[in-house]
Amino acid sequence: MQNSTLSHFNAAGEAHMVDVGAKAVTQRSAVCEGYITMLPATLALIIAGNHKKGDVLGVARLAGIMASKKAADLVPLCHPLPLTHVDIQLLPQSELQRVYCQTTVKTTGQTGVEIEALLATQISLLTIYDMCKAVDRGMVIAAVRLLEKSGGQSGHWQLTQST
Repeated sequence: MQNSTLSHFNAAGEAHMVDVGAKAVTQRSAVCEGYITMLPATLALIIAGNHKKGDVLGVARLAGIMASKKAADLVPLCHPLPLTHVDIQLLPQSELQRVYCQTTVKTTGQTGVEIEALLATQISLLTIYDMCKAVDRGMVIAAVRLLEKSGGQSGHWQLTQST
């Protein structure tokens, strides 16, 4: 069961950063996914490595890693965290005309890394869009979501079909 209160608001309804100081330091992780659909010719350029801007997937992976480390700078009430691991898998799926992204982020700390994983996924996909927009402005970023999180007071959570 999830908490039914919004933790980022105080009793007066004002936004505030949650105090995590009393929380236990634990191993925490989050796994997110998303994808970007595109024209078959655009995906073929990426797969062949023939894009004039270079290694699209490599640049997108680095952009996602960089973004995960900037979550607290971009999301106002997000705690700055020392990340211990960021893994971004970018998988071309020709049959679906898309690049699938799965991101795993880990830390040892007092709060979770869901925002960092979601941000890394979004920015990886957005970087693909940026690098390929000259040949395909109709690309669509979709289905960015949390698949799994672990650690902390709320324990393990995993997306199910009914979630």
